[in-house]
Amino acid sequence: MKKIDIGKSGLKASEIALGCMRMAGLEVADAAKSISASLENGIDLFDHADIYGGGKSEEIFAKAIRELGVKRENIIVETKCGIRPGISFDFSKEHIIGSVENSLKRLEMDYVDLLALHRPDTLIEPEIVAEAFSELHGRGLVHHFGVSNQTPGQMALLQKYSDQKLTVNQLQFSVMHTGMIDAGLNANMTNDPSVNRDGGILDYCRLHDVTIQAWSPYQYGFFEGVFLGNEKFPEVNKAIDKIAKKYGVTNTAIATAWILRHPAKIQTVVGSMNPKRLAEIAAGSKIALTREEWYEIYMAAGNVLP
Repeated sequence: MKKIDIGKSGLKASEIALGCMRMAGLEVADAAKSISASLENGIDLFDHADIYGGGKSEEIFAKAIRELGVKRENIIVETKCGIRPGISFDFSKEHIIGSVENSLKRLEMDYVDLLALHRPDTLIEPEIVAEAFSELHGRGLVHHFGVSNQTPGQMALLQKYSDQKLTVNQLQFSVMHTGMIDAGLNANMTNDPSVNRDGGILDYCRLHDVTIQAWSPYQYGFFEGVFLGNEKFPEVNKAIDKIAKKYGVTNTAIATAWILRHPAKIQTVVGSMNPKRLAEIAAGSKIALTREEWYEIYMAAGNVLP
């Protein structure tokens, strides 16, 4: 598994990460199998959030890690905070610090390698968030910081006040969710793909050494379903299946390789808990799609180059 430098921070992690949202629905023994399969295939970054299963995902992960005897220094753990389900977003100092402390208790750990703010909070007071970050870093509870689903302006506002560099931004990205690249490809056009909906977040992250972590890499829409093998999308599946046959891998590996091919060095966060599928996904790290193959898949997804 290839490694990338997360945000040029010196933190080296696998270019594929395991998103642990679905771990809340597993028994500890099954969670251990998922973690073991991840590690066997070179995946060493595990992505959590305080709201995943109401905290249960973190608890089960901790028990599974203990059962496996995995050393803390051999894994990279990321968690997120800032969403109060059914209530609000909350980037207050008290909520951020309290969330991290509670996550660490559930994870049975002294620190997390990464903390990301979970979606934007329009009531953010960047000075207050900066204070929270400084305290968490000073206490050794969090080593690196980031955000999710934020625009360049939102990131720049927070970075203006924070001494802690923002190293990651989690953004939805897949073959069937390509907004962050569509506008750039359609620059100086008046068609719908030319509409810049995210402020040029791809270029911003590349310019500022922020690692994009792609979530829902096999989904279309907003949790509407998986596009792979879906009869709604015959052309893109035909293209992916053809290329998968050429390389002797599954369609999942090719959908992963498509993301990894981008020179922005996007880290792919996958949510499967199936050990066999995790091995299939990891195979995508070994495939370097050609420029022609990458664009073939992009256009088969319904995109038209200007």
